[in-house]
Amino acid sequence: MQSYTRRSFLGLGGAALATATLAACAGTGGSSSEASSESGTITFWSNHPGKSQDVEKELISRFRSAHPDLQVNLVSAGKNYEEVSQKFNAALSGGELPDVVVLSDVWWFNYALNKTITPLDDLYSQVGIDTSDYVDSLVADYEFAGNHWALPYARSTPLFYYNKQLWQQAGLPDRGPQTWQEFGEWGPRLQQAIGSGKHAHGWGDAKDYLGWTFEGPVWTFDGAYSDEWALRFTDEKTLTAARFLADTIHTGKYAVVSNDIANDFAAGVIGSTIASTGDLSGITTNATFEFGTAFLPSMDGKPGCPTGGAGLAVPANISDERKRNALTFIEFVTNPENTAYFSQNVGYMPVRKSAVNDPSMKAFLEQNPNSRTAVDQLAHTRSQDYARVFVPGGDQIIGTGLEQIALQNVDPAVALGGVQDRIQQIVDRQIAPNL
Repeated sequence: MQSYTRRSFLGLGGAALATATLAACAGTGGSSSEASSESGTITFWSNHPGKSQDVEKELISRFRSAHPDLQVNLVSAGKNYEEVSQKFNAALSGGELPDVVVLSDVWWFNYALNKTITPLDDLYSQVGIDTSDYVDSLVADYEFAGNHWALPYARSTPLFYYNKQLWQQAGLPDRGPQTWQEFGEWGPRLQQAIGSGKHAHGWGDAKDYLGWTFEGPVWTFDGAYSDEWALRFTDEKTLTAARFLADTIHTGKYAVVSNDIANDFAAGVIGSTIASTGDLSGITTNATFEFGTAFLPSMDGKPGCPTGGAGLAVPANISDERKRNALTFIEFVTNPENTAYFSQNVGYMPVRKSAVNDPSMKAFLEQNPNSRTAVDQLAHTRSQDYARVFVPGGDQIIGTGLEQIALQNVDPAVALGGVQDRIQQIVDRQIAPNL
């Protein structure tokens, strides 16, 4: 297959790439709610990332004070990003469309390809938005066909969380492991210290974004899910990373797969984990012990951490007035003061450059070094592999393959060979014909 760079692929504006669930994305939903923001109400669909519902309500209260002519209807559109996307897809087929919708890193792209969300650039001047203050790498994540299709909102990286009390009991330094090989050496000591019925480390399951949280470790072994459209699941270095995953569970027996890594870590059931920055506030509230956060381990100084999280998008098939009102709301809740507030109370990274210079943010980071880790690590992250974020269903396929290795002790070559075959079929059938 001909090689395409990210930018050249994103320039293929007419590509019709969609999962089966997105086959009808070009529907005309929304006509029954067309008066929504013409009558002064902005409907905001969210899954309240990082358990942020109360924080979102506060942001809405601030918005209403600044824009008394506009109301905001906050709708719980799902428990997670997938459920929000499913609800949005259903609305595109004939239901009532929101004005603003949360879309994660693995969902927005399909809607942009199908042109069912609005390219925002032409609206920036109408609303008075200058995107230069947004963190460059975060706003660039939503670029497609010369336009931006969302603005960053609940943006995250994975962090390495560790129980300081357990680390001390095991006689380890108060820091995260510098490499995964080092953590492999620490694992047995940590397991002995934590005792039976618990585990030194917890990996997430497929629903807890194992395909995302293990992407960084794969990179540190010089593996990858893909290089652009060339799949690399069966490369020897990728398999080496997968064997390491298997060894932590089946050989070293100091790690386990958890279906709720944040709560299990906070409860002391697992001594360390890789979880989102969005889990930070919940862990801080629930943990009864002192814990630390660290960069994900690297190898030879090579970054081993992807960005992630979600942005805010505007449906295409609503009126121009609704679009302007929606973008006014998005700009407001992501302005420097409010992204700093969101970051301090939920744990996601502030999405504006100037937010880190906000006095309250400076004070917060000084008093909360666990939060500073995410901000500092941002400079050491890299864009995710196409196979996870551009291939429809890629994340779940990858996570399920890794689960087979972790839970069923399937040979990594067999499990990841199956992943490669499934994703290659999707690329060949749904993507290659449009390249």
